[in-house]
Amino acid sequence: MARERKFSTVDLYQSTKHLLLEHGYDGFTFSMLANRLDISRGALYKYFENKEVLISEYMVFEMKKFMVQLHKIQEYKSFEEKFDYLIHLIFHDQEIHRLREIGLEIPRSPNTKVHENQEQLDQLHYEMYTSLQSFVELGKQEGIIKPSIPNGLFLGFIFQTIAIPNHENLPYSEWVSSIKEILRHGMFKI
Repeated sequence: MARERKFSTVDLYQSTKHLLLEHGYDGFTFSMLANRLDISRGALYKYFENKEVLISEYMVFEMKKFMVQLHKIQEYKSFEEKFDYLIHLIFHDQEIHRLREIGLEIPRSPNTKVHENQEQLDQLHYEMYTSLQSFVELGKQEGIIKPSIPNGLFLGFIFQTIAIPNHENLPYSEWVSSIKEILRHGMFKI
């Protein structure tokens, strides 16, 4: 009998990420992952009951990693500094937005582990928006954000900018600078 090849969590998550981005949630299979890691499918089943367990655990890992970076926004004092940091963070790993969408495709499951992971993801998303409330309030206090704009709408606009396609293939710095300009000053020349 052949000895099972070991794989690290880093290798597992990197391969999971690449396959999810290439094939989406529905196209992702344990067979693909096993082939990429050069292991048997059985080796995966020793640790994960099914793909929902693996993907939901991976999504929790990614969200926790993002939250560590997001909490660093507190190191900056002014709203403008925090705004620049947040935009940089969002655009630094552009794949996180696509992965978040894929994570939402995981069906709600009676599986205890999947359910726990989904609850943890819900909590992390809530924590993300809650932690950014002070950022938005600072912008309102500094007179930069109009007080009539709901906080969630403001944050939604910022986070959705990553989904805007760059059809003109503008250089990264020009693209991000243009998005910042629109968020800061709007589109209309007044």
